[in-house]
This record gives sequence, C-alpha cells and structure tokens, in this order.
Amino acid sequence: MSFGDDFVFGGATAAYQIEGAATLGGRGPSIWDTFSHTEGRVVNGDTGDVAIDHYHRYKDDVAIMASLGLEAYRFSVSWPRIQPEGRGPALEAGLDFYSRLTDELLGAGIDPWITLYHWDLPQALQDAGGWPNRDIAYRFAEYSALVHEHLGDRVKHWITLNEPFCSSLIGYASGRHAPGLQDPSAALSSVHHLLLGHGLAVDALRAQNVAHVGITLNLYAVEPASDDAVDTDAARRVDGFHNRLFLDPVLKGRYPQDILHDTAEFGGMGDVRDGDLDIISRPLDLLGVNYYTRYVITGREDHPDLVDKRTGQLDSPYPGAAHAREVRHGMPLTDLGWEIDPDGLYDVLTRLKREYPAVPIVITENGAAFADPLGDDGVVHDADRIDYVRGHLAACERAIADGVPLQGYFLWSIFDNYEWAEGYAKRFGAVHVDYETQVRTPKHSALWYSGVIRSRSLDEQS
Repeated sequence: MSFGDDFVFGGATAAYQIEGAATLGGRGPSIWDTFSHTEGRVVNGDTGDVAIDHYHRYKDDVAIMASLGLEAYRFSVSWPRIQPEGRGPALEAGLDFYSRLTDELLGAGIDPWITLYHWDLPQALQDAGGWPNRDIAYRFAEYSALVHEHLGDRVKHWITLNEPFCSSLIGYASGRHAPGLQDPSAALSSVHHLLLGHGLAVDALRAQNVAHVGITLNLYAVEPASDDAVDTDAARRVDGFHNRLFLDPVLKGRYPQDILHDTAEFGGMGDVRDGDLDIISRPLDLLGVNYYTRYVITGREDHPDLVDKRTGQLDSPYPGAAHAREVRHGMPLTDLGWEIDPDGLYDVLTRLKREYPAVPIVITENGAAFADPLGDDGVVHDADRIDYVRGHLAACERAIADGVPLQGYFLWSIFDNYEWAEGYAKRFGAVHVDYETQVRTPKHSALWYSGVIRSRSLDEQS
C-alpha cells in the first residue's frame, strides 16, 4: 500500500515545550510557569523558561523541517504571549512572533496548522477560578478570534483544544499536571467549560470565515483485563472518561449517561445550561486524534500486574472510578513505560467510523519517548522509534483501506523538548537537541520519516 498524494505528513510541537523566552515581548505567566517553578512538581525541577529556545531559533528550526520534507507543521499559540492577563487587547509582540513563524513556514512550503490551546492557561485566569469558572470559556473564544483575525489570512487549519482530558482531569483531579489541583468536582466542571470554550471558539472562527476547524482528543483503545464484572465495569468507566466523555458531546451533542450516573456524587458535569451542548457539538471540518497506547483495565486493587500503585480518589484522574487501574499486557515499552500497541490505533480509528458521525480525521500526535544518546558517529540510531512509527503508520494504512476517512499524520515530536512533568528527562523528538548548546541533530528516525514522505510508502523504507 501507499499513501495518496493528498495525505498530509507533518510534525507537531507545543508552545510551552519549545519556545522559551518566558518573559519576552510582554508574555505573562501561564499555569505551567507556576507549576514548573513549584518544588516537587517536575522531574529535576526543570522548567520551560528556555526550553529549546524556538522563539529565537525558529528560522533554523523551520529550515530543518523543510530539509526533512515536512508538508505541514502543527504548533500551538501561547495564550499568555497574546493576552498576558487572559483578556483585553492582543500584544503586538506576540502576534508578530507567530506571524513571522507563519511566513517562514509558508516560504519553506510548509502548511501551518495552529492549535489555540495546548495547556498554557494564563495564570491570571487560573487566579480567577481557572477552567472550573464558566467565564473562562468566553475568554477563550475572544482570544481565539484575536489570533485568527491576525493569522487567518494565511493559516487555513485551526484546532481549538489539545487533549481537554489532560487539561481537566489530570490538571484538576489527579493534579499531575498544571494547575496541580485534586478536586474531582472542579475537574468535571472543567471538562464542560473546556468543551463549551471549544464550541464558542468554533462560532467565533466561523464568523471570520475559517477554512478548517476542529478539536484534538487523546483517544485510547480500552479493554478489560478479564471477563470478570469488576474488570469490565472498570474498563467501561475508563473508556467513558478517556473517550466517550469528549467524543459524545462534540460529535453527538450529549454526555454519556453512564458517566453522568457514575459522577453524580461530584455534581456530574456541573453548570450545564440549555443550549450548551448545541454549542459544543457545532459541525467540524476535522477531528484530531492523538494516540499513544492501549489501556487494559482492572478494577482489582490486588491485581499483580498493576502499572500504577497510586491509592485513593485524590490520585486518580477518574472521579468515581479510583479503583480502575491499568495493567501490563505483555507489549514492549517506551521510555515512559507506555506499552507499544499499534493495533490499538487501528481499533480507535475503526471505532470512530463505526460509532460516530462521519468527520475527516487527522492523527495530530503519535510518537514515543526513548533513551536517545548521541553516538560517537554523531548520529542517534533510534531504531525503536522507527519501529514505533512504522507500526502506527501501517495501522493507519489498514484503517484507510477499511474506509476510515483519515487524511493526515503528524509525528510527535519533531524536536526533543520539555516533556511537561517529566521535564527534560524523556525525549520524544525526531531531532535530537543538546539542551546545553541547543545544537539540533536529526536522528535516524527523522531521515527515515523523510523517506516515507518522499515515497508516500512504507515499503521502500529499511
């Protein structure tokens, strides 16, 4: 098989993970600035203050992308670089940076894809209540309109939110990500307000005649560890939180009733008003899918193969389902301990075709962290990453052959970068970055991926 000429091959990054320049141009602090500067939150106390200094090195980075033949580049806009307080007029310096980046990409023949929110909420808005505060949804729509007004003449593909599961349930329930809170009720309200903000932003962009707009969700194949009722129920709940809690309102205009029942003790989705779900389910031009692994779930706290040894509701991203845990199922592991299961991507894609209204799909993130030492020959021989990407692209080919409307694949990530709570300890990049010198070196996987793009095929790549 081969990928058609209209299939888009790209790469992806996020603002806080690569830009640095944390205070330049009037940029205000985000929740990730605050979180990373709080002792004990991030491995080695790492912060994104400098990251890989993309703010100053974007021309060189675009040149690297062009040399690899990337057709598209998905990047996020830093909200506090545009509105330091999360409201009010846009900073010209912030808009100018993204305008220069956009022009550089277009000049190199690379299509810019913008994500408007990749987790870096202005700290001022968190101080005002954060995503549990309904007002933030309206502020997000205003910010989205500001960015599109400035860049919409050149950028045709827009993504509102990246992985609202993480922004809400990991940020406000388990507390493993910024803002680091453990409040199940606040987390559920955040789910609703993030999705409401998405719908309001879609309306704001449509009013400016946006070409293509969508949302990115991190989706997982979820299955029970056994046929025992305690495992099947736990898997149902995890599937509900990871997949249906976001897919159903966005694509079907309703929340899954079983999850509403399971979370009733925490107030369900909070302040859901008449008309909200109509806004959330506005028609989309694309659905972004981020896929990394499959979850095999048990409800048994004494299961011998538990991945996570956490205990108690406050350690769980699943309100009302703290007993649900992931178990190993015998697959190879990435450096983050995530099992490598390309068949899970096929299962996710075919489920979307089978159970949800048709919408064009793009893999907006897929990749893996591996220990990537720079060899004595000056090359990173990351065969594990090549195998990972090859397997998942093969799953994409299978899904396309089975009628899934899959239109593109964005590798995560083009560059090694700041990996959130893991700091700089884990490397996802196809391009190695020496964090001391900022020297970039394409890994073997980058060259391999470049060959896939040129040939539109996996068959000719060794």
